[in-house]
Amino acid sequence: MPAFQYKAVQADGSIAEGQIEAGGRQEAFRQMAERGLRPVSLAEKAAKAGKTEPAVSAFNFKSDKVSSRDLENFTRLLSNLLSAGVPLSRAMVILCKEASSPAAATQWKQIHASVIDGVSLADAMAKSPDTFPRVYTAMVEAGETGGFLDLVLSQIADFQAREKDMRAKVISAMIYPVVLMVLIVCVLIFLMVYFIPKFQMMFSQLPGAQLPMITKIIIGISHAMIHYGLWMLLGFVVAGVMAKTWVASEKGKRIWEALVLRVPVLGPLIAQFAMARFCRMLGTLLGAGVPLVQSLNVARKSLGNQILVDAVTNSIETVKEGGQLGKSLGECRNLFSSSVLEMISVAEESGKLDAELVRIAAVTESDLDRNLKTATSLLEPLMLFVMAAVVGTIFIGMVLPIYSMQDYIK
Repeated sequence: MPAFQYKAVQADGSIAEGQIEAGGRQEAFRQMAERGLRPVSLAEKAAKAGKTEPAVSAFNFKSDKVSSRDLENFTRLLSNLLSAGVPLSRAMVILCKEASSPAAATQWKQIHASVIDGVSLADAMAKSPDTFPRVYTAMVEAGETGGFLDLVLSQIADFQAREKDMRAKVISAMIYPVVLMVLIVCVLIFLMVYFIPKFQMMFSQLPGAQLPMITKIIIGISHAMIHYGLWMLLGFVVAGVMAKTWVASEKGKRIWEALVLRVPVLGPLIAQFAMARFCRMLGTLLGAGVPLVQSLNVARKSLGNQILVDAVTNSIETVKEGGQLGKSLGECRNLFSSSVLEMISVAEESGKLDAELVRIAAVTESDLDRNLKTATSLLEPLMLFVMAAVVGTIFIGMVLPIYSMQDYIK
């Protein structure tokens, strides 16, 4: 039976500390009430090592972070339980038992403990921002306030599923180009480190031979990679760390994200993906009963690009002053086309803004999927061309001296 360490106020007003053995927190609270104690804090004590806990390997490769799959399962199951009329506290107990990983079980137990102590579910989730994003807790808070928590949780689960599908499509579209890029780098390293030195030995046996400039350049690069390869790799690593640090800074992040948005093909795809996420999140929040300004403040964080976030922030200020959402978003030309802005304006006037935003998101995601496939189909032959050009340049650089070798032999 688990033991609980408590701190409580006694009848005379003094503070008492002690330990209670109980089957759960509710039973522990009941025992404290029977003793005339008003609880201040109650925490379950960890089991003593060597008694009931199995030995744990010194090498633990399991992450302490709750996975997105665990969070989605938690959200959907909690929605189903609440829809079936199961009380929140009892539903949390069931979820703790149904947790598929130790990290998830620990997280759900912490939320359950906070809820039993009188904390709202949204506030309990807000204590773990790494697991529950700001938009998640905002929607849960709206559901608790409006009395439709089960419906909100169902909407969150659907949003998580669509977000996961969209990310999977983006990742799958980039797998082949990344593999091609790695192959190009491996072929280049092999040619420079193994293939070129053999030709270099043959050319060195011809005193006075004048090599073409392209051959000299290739041999120079090969020589540098063989003798200074580790230093070059170290330099790339240091440069990468410095670039990452610079991008993480406020100024560097804005400059980098502004440059990315200007890249042909890639920039429009990033903006389109951000717009789809923004519209779906905003529509879901409005459908859950969250006020417009609060929904905008939460949804803008989903854009992932500070330049786009700044643009939406300006439109939020216009909405706060009483302006219409459709017109205020007109400043964000990188995100919203004229047709989308018109649809948002009409939906705002008809009172169907939440449903229209979700529909726009669905249409945009479908277009994004097609654009991704088109961009990938164009990128694959381009990278194959680059690979052929690199190998062909090296081949030509090594073959050209062979044609003039006969003159030196004579």
